[in-house]
Amino acid sequence: MLRFLLARLGVLIPTFLGVTLLAFGLIRLIPGDPILLMAGQHVVSDEQRATLMQRYGFDQPLPVQYLTFLGELAHGNLGQSITTRQPVLNEFLTLFPATVELALCALLLATLIGIPAGVIAAIRRGSVFDHVLMGTSLTGFSMPIFWWGLLLIILFSGTLHWTPVSGRIDLLYFFEPVTGFMLIDSLLSGQEGAFTSAARHLILPTIVLGTIPLAIIARQTRSAMLEVLNEDYVRTARAKGLAPSRVVGVHALRNALIPVVTTIGLQASSAFSGAILTETIFSWPGIGKWLVDAVGRRDYPSVQGGILLIASIVMLVNFSVDLIYGLLNPRIRHGR
Repeated sequence: MLRFLLARLGVLIPTFLGVTLLAFGLIRLIPGDPILLMAGQHVVSDEQRATLMQRYGFDQPLPVQYLTFLGELAHGNLGQSITTRQPVLNEFLTLFPATVELALCALLLATLIGIPAGVIAAIRRGSVFDHVLMGTSLTGFSMPIFWWGLLLIILFSGTLHWTPVSGRIDLLYFFEPVTGFMLIDSLLSGQEGAFTSAARHLILPTIVLGTIPLAIIARQTRSAMLEVLNEDYVRTARAKGLAPSRVVGVHALRNALIPVVTTIGLQASSAFSGAILTETIFSWPGIGKWLVDAVGRRDYPSVQGGILLIASIVMLVNFSVDLIYGLLNPRIRHGR
């Protein structure tokens, strides 16, 4: 197990360095002067621009800037936002709970619906339910997030008036955040109706962000179950007269969950990338919307730090999934 762990850790180091290079280089490929965008409508003289360029190190050659970025990163410093003058790490930690709350709710929705739906579709292979599930999952996987989000807003917010359009809670409620998770903080506040308001604001973003993971998890569960149901030990369990629920729940599903767990871990990682569009559509004050705004302002430190932190979280999630996979299947950690 130690060798398996070290092998996975050895992959993380070059991956992390590659992410730093991409985070540093991609934002600089976008046209636009960060100093002029920071000034806005104010007129900036050449002398003032040169001073600001020197202050932020933009007057240095790109290799020097990159090495400076790595040096600061080695000391745990992600830099300071050009726009807000606040440390990037502080801004990230302030907004990160909103993204985590949305991603967890979306993943929970996808898992609670996707796994049972995939199991039922596998058991009733070729039935109407199976065909409907496969068609629906294909549609959900192919549906663009921005189109799906706008469609739900028009239907449930604009036409039916069932859900709010944007934000995390109604402006009627105000309380100091304790955990950063609005559902928990609204309960702790003790204000009547606060939790209901927070839950209603979360419905549409959760559905939009959870649609693609739900489709993928359902299809993966169905495929894994079909493969396991044809194994000899499952047929033997049926021949012994075991209850169908025990055959499916204990003998089949337990072994089918190995690839499903990997799929869920990968979808947890992709939820952060999908949150960028979802948060922008619903004006959800999380990391995704913050990054989009930072790119528009050419806020180099915020974009670099945000991408690097999200990539680090994704790598840690994938690393955890690899460990779980190795624990569930000993052949993986022994290289078989």
